[in-house]
Amino acid sequence: MKMNFSRLITTGALAAALCLPASAGTVTYQIDPRHSAAQFSVTHLMISTVRGEFHGVNGTLLLDDKDITKSTVNVTIDSTTVDTSEPDRDKDLKSINFFDVAQYPTITFKSTKVEQNGPGKLKVTGDLTIHGVTKQVVLDATVPKAPIKDPWGLQRTAVSATTKINRQDFGVKWNKTMDGGGVVVSDDVNINLDIEMVIPPPAK
Repeated sequence: MKMNFSRLITTGALAAALCLPASAGTVTYQIDPRHSAAQFSVTHLMISTVRGEFHGVNGTLLLDDKDITKSTVNVTIDSTTVDTSEPDRDKDLKSINFFDVAQYPTITFKSTKVEQNGPGKLKVTGDLTIHGVTKQVVLDATVPKAPIKDPWGLQRTAVSATTKINRQDFGVKWNKTMDGGGVVVSDDVNINLDIEMVIPPPAK
């Protein structure tokens, strides 16, 4: 999820926030899948909201404190982990009716640009691939939180982001028309991301 924080925060302040010296250059965070989630919601039968999430969220965030425009985000989501708390519905979502996880086992996002979008906020543009189809999407995201050191001595930060997509754009087309008009499942899908990241320890 190229970044331009120049109006939002100076390079020196960002370096301080990251607990890094101004000459540190880049730092790579890895997404912690045990403390991250990709959540979604759709309208069901035109009247209610059904929510679900993916548990298998992995990837990296490369932050460059000297030139934030060089920072990049790459995320991979295990589509087989879709969970709506209803086993029969989850089975249907994994089938060819929706995600077809046997043929398309992952969902990916690769950033192409990040821009300031107000105090503490970012507009993240990137390529989202679902069901084998890649489209450009824009995420409304938070600036990474000031890092903390966890009980094991590792440095962590976190971000949140939201977006809305039309599932038809990605070839996820199953639906059914109701007798009184309308459809069973909305085309619009709201996505919410809560991502915790960690700087891994040096390899031994």
